[in-house]
Amino acid sequence: MKLSEIAEKFRLEFRGDVDVDIQGIAGLQDAGPNQISFLFSGRYRSLVESTQAAAIVLRKEDASLTTRPVLISGNPRLAWAQIAAMFDPTPVATPYVDVSAVVSDQAQLGKSVVIGPQAVIEPGAVIGDGAEIGAGGFVGEGVAIGAGTRLMPHVVVYHGCSIGEGCLVHSNVVIGADGFGFEFDSDSGDYIKIPQVYGVQIGKHVEIGAGTTVDRGALNDTTIGDGCKLDNQVQIGHGTRIDHHTVISGCTAIAGSTKIGSYCLIGGAVGIVDNIEITDQVEITAMTLVSQSILEKGRYSSGTGLMRGTDWKRSVVGFRKLDDMLKRLRRLESDR
Repeated sequence: MKLSEIAEKFRLEFRGDVDVDIQGIAGLQDAGPNQISFLFSGRYRSLVESTQAAAIVLRKEDASLTTRPVLISGNPRLAWAQIAAMFDPTPVATPYVDVSAVVSDQAQLGKSVVIGPQAVIEPGAVIGDGAEIGAGGFVGEGVAIGAGTRLMPHVVVYHGCSIGEGCLVHSNVVIGADGFGFEFDSDSGDYIKIPQVYGVQIGKHVEIGAGTTVDRGALNDTTIGDGCKLDNQVQIGHGTRIDHHTVISGCTAIAGSTKIGSYCLIGGAVGIVDNIEITDQVEITAMTLVSQSILEKGRYSSGTGLMRGTDWKRSVVGFRKLDDMLKRLRRLESDR
C-alpha cells in the first residue's frame, strides 16, 4: 500500500514522498527498500542514517535525522502494533467443521465457526459466532467460548469453564485442570485430594501464551479479567483472581487464592505466594519473589543484582555472617 494510506488510516503526520510503496515491516538494520521501519528509542538513532527502509515511523524530535519519508507518532511502538496488523501473514481459516472432529449433538455451534481436525466438543458446550477451535482441541462439557475467540491447536478447556469474546489462546494451553490441593490424613498416612469443584472464568480480549496453565478453584472460580495478557508458560493457581488489563510475562508462577489488581505489570519468572493481595498498578520486576501483600501501587523488586561469580561467592560468605553481625550491633547499641 502507499505510505499515504497508512498515514491517513492512523492519522499520522507525514513528511516526504507519501506515494512510496510499502510491502512490509522490518527493523532499522534489516529493512529493505519496500519496507517501513520504526525508531522506538533515542539509543538507536545511529541506525537511522544507514537504514535502507522506504520510510520510518518516529517522534517529531527525531524527524530531522533523515531525508527519507517519515510518519510522525507520539508513540512509535503503538504505531508499530497498529501498522504491523496490516501486514500480519497469520492464516485466516474459512469457516468449516472438519469431518474428523467429534462434535456432540448437544453442543451449540454459532455461525461461521471453525472446528479443526480431530477436535472434540462435548455436550452442553456453546461455541460463539466466528470462534475457532484448532486441530486436536478439546472443549469440555458445559464450556462457553465467546464470539470471535480463537483456540489454537491442542488447547484443552475442561468442563464448566468459560472464555469471553475476542480472545486468543495459543497452543498447549490447559484451562481448568485441577488446582493443587491435598490434605494429609495422619490415620491413613496418605494425602487426601481436595475436590476442585469450581471452574475458570476468563473475560473478553484476553491473550494466553503457549503452554500456560490456569487451574480451576476449590472454593471459588479462578478468574481472569478483560484485556489481560499472559505470556508463555505462566501458572495460575486455583482460585486466583486477576483484574482487568494486567500483563504477566513468561514462566511466572502464581499460587492459589491470590488476588491481583488491574493494570499490573508482572515480569518474567516471578513467584507469587498464595493467599495474598496485590493492588492495582503494581509493577513487579523479573525474578522477584512476592512473599507478602502489596497494598500500594509502584515498582517492586527482590533478589540481588548480577555480579561476577567471584564477587558473588564473597557476598555469600557475608550473608552467612549477617545474623551474628546484627546481634553484635544490637549489643553495642544497648551498651551506649
